[in-house]
Amino acid sequence: MNLLWLILAVKLEFSLAKTHQFNFTAGWVNANPDGVTERQMIGFNGVWPIPDIHVNKGDRVELYLTNKLGEGIGTSLHFHGLFMNSSYGNANQADGPEMVTQCPIMNGDMYLYNFTVPNQAGTYWYHAHSGSQYGDGMRAAFIIHDEDEPFEYDDEMVISLADLYVDHSYDLTRKFLSRFNPTGAEPIPSNILFNNTMNATLNFEPEKTYLLRFINMGLFVSQFIAIEDHEMTIVEIDGVFIKPNSTDLLSIASGQRISVLVKAKKEDPGRNFAIMQMMDVNMLDVVPEDLVLNRTNYISYNEDYSKPKAFTVPDFKSATNDFYLRPIDEIELLDKYDVQIQFDVRMDNLGDGVNYAFFNNISYTSPKIPTLTTLLTSGELGSNPLIYGDNINAHVLKGGEIIEVVLNNYDPGRHPFHLHGHNFQIVQKSGAYREDKDYPPEEQDSITIPYNESFPLMPMPDYPMIRDTVVLEPNGHVVIRFRADNPGVWLFHCHVNWHVEQGLAAVFIEDPLVLQEREQLSDNYRQICSHGGFINEGNAAGHSDDWFNMDDLPRQKNSLPDGFQLKGYIAFFISTVIGLFGLYTITQYGLQDSIPNDQEVYSRLKSILEENNLNE
Repeated sequence: MNLLWLILAVKLEFSLAKTHQFNFTAGWVNANPDGVTERQMIGFNGVWPIPDIHVNKGDRVELYLTNKLGEGIGTSLHFHGLFMNSSYGNANQADGPEMVTQCPIMNGDMYLYNFTVPNQAGTYWYHAHSGSQYGDGMRAAFIIHDEDEPFEYDDEMVISLADLYVDHSYDLTRKFLSRFNPTGAEPIPSNILFNNTMNATLNFEPEKTYLLRFINMGLFVSQFIAIEDHEMTIVEIDGVFIKPNSTDLLSIASGQRISVLVKAKKEDPGRNFAIMQMMDVNMLDVVPEDLVLNRTNYISYNEDYSKPKAFTVPDFKSATNDFYLRPIDEIELLDKYDVQIQFDVRMDNLGDGVNYAFFNNISYTSPKIPTLTTLLTSGELGSNPLIYGDNINAHVLKGGEIIEVVLNNYDPGRHPFHLHGHNFQIVQKSGAYREDKDYPPEEQDSITIPYNESFPLMPMPDYPMIRDTVVLEPNGHVVIRFRADNPGVWLFHCHVNWHVEQGLAAVFIEDPLVLQEREQLSDNYRQICSHGGFINEGNAAGHSDDWFNMDDLPRQKNSLPDGFQLKGYIAFFISTVIGLFGLYTITQYGLQDSIPNDQEVYSRLKSILEENNLNE
């Protein structure tokens, strides 16, 4: 009898579920997000910002995306944080990362993202997963409502945080991945946005409780949020409901979401209040003089009251550490792992002079066809890691295995790592060991504290925090665990998008033979691949006659010659500048009536050499 009631309850649940249809055409729209500089943004149906999507738990989504961005520009969509479980149709083909689970949608083509959200609720977002396009505005919230939420509020507000660049992502990427940027310095944003604008206002009414859903949709910088004279109570992180935790300061990295309850004043306070939005300055290699690091937004109780003044947060040490948060549904530690995968994170230059990012000395390089195509057309060979190439950090996982991923950071930067298709437990998370970016790359090993399984820094938590995006601190380490219970091809990558462009990514190929039973390549999938010039069968190199033939597989550039390190590239660059300066000086000698002072010219050159430690 109990089984009968269960079956009836499930049928009732799905009968009440809705199907939401969206028809979006991506194209360029003139906009001025910060009120300072006009630029083109990627809008849908001629409008930017693109719309937030709200659905209920159990609903189905059919989103038709047509690309009208122009010839040669492909695009795709990822629904950040959604599991895309293949038990509910061809969901893995809706996950979105280009050349991982789909081909790029080329100009004029349409692709259907068709999936169900049966057992997830909370704050998510959707964004382009081709290059750095979401920095051009192709991003918005994806909220899944659940009437069984474990907290109460009167109203909710979705708040997107982002960084803004004046130049298009294509131009920024080209300059970034260049031998003329040998240190790999990330592009510096020109501004930060709050709900796609600056100096935004949230309207509060006395005695109400508000749920504020913060989402960092930026390409690069982590952001901090503080609200004047209002306490924030964290109740959800990355779609996971947690035990309430009060704080005065939020730290939100790219890709992360934090929802907080904020109680309005009981009576009209007679004034308005500031919301401080602050860049994580430690992530910037250079801070331009005109860059405003802190922006002021507002809580307004009455528009007739004057705008509040900015206030100062003395430091960011009081920001909540997610390691010590606890989910409401206490899920015990996955105690014993079956497979441990260690990723050592490094940044270094290859033979073309470009600075790349590496997991275990491999910089992710896209295969000739999507990894999902290889899996779904390989038959029994789908479980053989050799067919996926040695260029994408591919790891084949067996169904049901407990996977431990160890991240050791041999880099002085912060890296928010995001796993597609899963949440994970955070079982170890060190602090930062150094935030001085001027430390020579070749000496990072000596200051990094890698994970030592025999002597962990902290006791393993009984009920670990669970989320889908975690920050790896400078020269520190993070250890995460998850169960391989969602067959599919899942990207694992840094959500600083510049680092993805540098190759900081891996692919988990999970329970491939079960996925073959559940999914087959849709006609639409095959169509957009064919239109883009990609074949629909074969290994990572595009061969189906010999699945182990990796001829013509795209791979990373050759290593630098022995003894030729980053300093050599910098010296070469500075020497070129000095040479050009010398030519300019000689020209001035010839064109001027009076000859400049030799000592003055020599002093200028000597100053350039000393500034760059190149006197030798």
